[in-house]
Amino acid sequence: MSTSIDRELPNDEARELMAVVEQVADQTLRPIAAEHESAGTFPRDVFATLGQVGLLGMPYPAEYGGADLPYVVYLQVIEELSRAWLAVGLGVSVHTLSAHALANFGTADQQQRWLPEMIGGDSLGAYCLSESQSGSDAAGLTTNARRTPDGYELTGTKAWITHGGEADFYTVMARTSPERNTGISCFLVPGDAPGLTAATPENKMGMRASTTAQVNLDHVQLAADRLIGDEGEGLTIALAALDSGRLGIAACAVGLAQSALDEAIRYSKTREQFGQPISDFQGIGFMIADMATAIESARALYLSAARRKDDARPYSTQAAMAKLAATDACMQVAIDTVQILGGAGFVEDFPAERYFREAKVLQIVEGTNQIQRHVIARNLLRG
Repeated sequence: MSTSIDRELPNDEARELMAVVEQVADQTLRPIAAEHESAGTFPRDVFATLGQVGLLGMPYPAEYGGADLPYVVYLQVIEELSRAWLAVGLGVSVHTLSAHALANFGTADQQQRWLPEMIGGDSLGAYCLSESQSGSDAAGLTTNARRTPDGYELTGTKAWITHGGEADFYTVMARTSPERNTGISCFLVPGDAPGLTAATPENKMGMRASTTAQVNLDHVQLAADRLIGDEGEGLTIALAALDSGRLGIAACAVGLAQSALDEAIRYSKTREQFGQPISDFQGIGFMIADMATAIESARALYLSAARRKDDARPYSTQAAMAKLAATDACMQVAIDTVQILGGAGFVEDFPAERYFREAKVLQIVEGTNQIQRHVIARNLLRG
């Protein structure tokens, strides 16, 4: 069982929710995480359990089946889930990202028809922006959406899609005209749409239980009402979703880093050398102090950005800062945890090596940390 964190929660309701999340993390996630990661099996039943307790629609309106949670609470739930099992915490973050377009840019009729099913707990979503030739360059995507008498026909291949082949719905960015930035539109595609298939999942260094695959769209027919927002608004929708998604990744990183720190502290107190626990050595103590400070700083940064979002203030720069700082901190904490464990940190008998492998991807997904630096610098210097 993990120790509780002294969290910044606004009311008793939030504290009760966090107690439930901690219970789910201890009783449902931690006991099976290593086995699923080793086997590379996707834990769909776990997401069903999370849906049953209301964790798949947390920041969305209660009238559509969500929980109306502010981001300062939602993100701390993501952190706690990731602390127990990163693939699950990141999966919930991606699902939330996948519903963002409809929840924020859809018409009232579209929201009433589809949002309750998407966030009510039974469905799982995927977000389809990246392609093999357009990762950081999102405007370079080539998946095509051709007008038809009844709506649109989508053709192309999306890459690096979390929940690819597992999702019940896909939020897909596709090109409706040649204009680079204004020629992209957003579509809500059912997971069982004819012509939508997923390739064999990628063999990844970490997060092996989280399915990542190419998604192929072979003349997928969509009704006109599956367009979210206006034609040409897709890039704006995609980037708005990524701002909130980056906060989710920051929370995931803090959760994983906290788990690594927990392991480093536990091991250092039980491993003896020269007749004393290695935690008594100043060198180890200083490493742990630096790790804890980095984690607390990253947590404070993502919560500060979340408060800006909750207050409807601009937060794009702060989201990029939070993602950058948290994921860089997570990587360093994971490295230091392996170092503290020594040889034990390099073998699968201990979780440190898994944390090390998982930390790296967080510096890449939803905008590499080089892109985050670009976003921060651009926003600061253009004024």
